This record gives sequence, structure tokens and C-alpha cells, in this order.
Amino acid sequence: MGDPTYSLSDLPEPPGLPVPVTSAGCDGLAAFLARPERAVVALDFDGTLAPIVPDPEQARAHPDAVPVLAALAPRLRSVAVVTGRPAGVAVRYGGFAGVPGLEHLVVLGHYGAERWDAVTGTVRAAEPHPGVAAVRAELPGFLDGIGAWRGTWIEEKGRAVAVHTRRAQDPQAAFEALREPLGELANRHGLIVEPGRLVLELRPPGMDKGVALAEYLREVGAESVLYAGDDLGDLPAFGAVEKLRSDGVAGLLVCSGSTEVEELAGRADLVVDGPLGVVRLLSAITARLP
Repeated sequence: MGDPTYSLSDLPEPPGLPVPVTSAGCDGLAAFLARPERAVVALDFDGTLAPIVPDPEQARAHPDAVPVLAALAPRLRSVAVVTGRPAGVAVRYGGFAGVPGLEHLVVLGHYGAERWDAVTGTVRAAEPHPGVAAVRAELPGFLDGIGAWRGTWIEEKGRAVAVHTRRAQDPQAAFEALREPLGELANRHGLIVEPGRLVLELRPPGMDKGVALAEYLREVGAESVLYAGDDLGDLPAFGAVEKLRSDGVAGLLVCSGSTEVEELAGRADLVVDGPLGVVRLLSAITARLP
């Protein structure tokens, strides 16, 4: 791991391929294009591969996402989907199983607590945290007791529980009002609260997208990585890539654009227009590879 720094000036300018706004991002893209067989594409699911929808159970990958990934994946070291969803759910909603070209796709679900490998078609998982079951049982009455905003609702995520405020009369006010009491509830049961785009997820500590991504990149011996995400939960993955850069792993950080998460956009090397922008970026990269 740790090739010399590449420069985009060494490569012909491809039509349709955007140029990162940072020098580190330019180095990351150039390294990716120069040695794709040592590169990994890692992607969040909701908001990155799949458009955000009012009901998370209706989320599906952008219709062009799987074809683009199937064309790109055979030229890379690996493609990984890193998500807070259960791995099996991401596989179903993404339509990843049994796709030619995606035989070695990996889905790291529940922030890495679950792993689905296309080569086996099975999910491996750690034992669930007991605090999740306790919170699941307590949460409906807890929300009623604190007078939660009308329209707030609970999503069952297996190894986590999420409270959404997108349907509330004032979604942002409901989100802010619930952060502290849900944090106290989570703490009582040994959990943490992960804030997202109008959602607060109660989940076990000690695992996040940054940990999952860094461990996976070490496992496969990646020399470069493109990571794309859209939400606060992707900040640890951004941090992991920033740390790996100092260890010689080139990285390109992509924000699947959202006005709701300015912090992520501010740290990105490249901001694209949502899942469609991610698809277009990956397609432009694929067109540049041998």
C-alpha cells in the first residue's frame, strides 16, 4: 500500500468527469484511474445509491446504479456498500444479488456488524446487543410520555431502532426536541444515538462506517478508495479516509449532495447531485478505465 502521488495533469481530461476541488481529492482520483485493480469503491445506500423517500421501506437503488456498478466492479479490487441498514435489506432494496459483474460485491450492514458477500450469498453477523431489544420495547411508551410531535414514527432495523421526524408538522423542531431525551434513553441501555437526516438512530456503540470501512480496506489491500455518502453517519467514513491518506492510501471523498448536511459537503473533495450524480460519476470513471 502506498504508491507515489499521481497527478491529474498526467492523464487526459475525460469528458464528463468532474475535477475534485481539493489537491488530495485530485490525487485520489488520479491514483484510482491509474491503478483500478488496486482500488475500492465504497458507497452508502440511502441518499447515495437510493433516493431519500418518506418511507424508508420504499427506498430502492437508482435504476441505473446496479448496471453502472456491474460494469465498473470487474475492473476494481472491490465494490462495497456500507450502510446502517441490515445487510440483507440493503441487498434486497439494492437488487444486488445474482447480478453478473457483481459476483464479489460486499455489503457491510449495520455499520459493519453484518456482512453479506455476493460470492456466498449469505450474511454473517455478530450477536445483537441486548439494549436494542430493551429500547424497542420501551420506545413507543417513551415517545407518548414526552409528547412527541405528531407524525414522528419508529423504524425497526433489527440491530438498531430509528425515530424519524420527516413526517412531523415541523420536522426539524421535532428532531431537535428529541435528541436529548433519546440520548438519555439510549444511554440507560448502553446504546448511542446516531443523528441523520431527520432521523435519530439508537444503536450499539463501538462500530461505525469509519471502523467498518478502514477494516475492509485493510483486508483487501486497497491502494485507493472512492467513498460516497450523504449523511452525518458518513462522517466517520470520511474521517477514516482522511486518516488512511496519511498512511499512503489515496482517497476521493464524494458527497451525494444535500442542503440538509452541509458539514459533509464541506469536507468532500467532490459534491454531486444525489444518487443520479453518483451514477453519472461512476459511469464517467468506468468510461476512463481499460
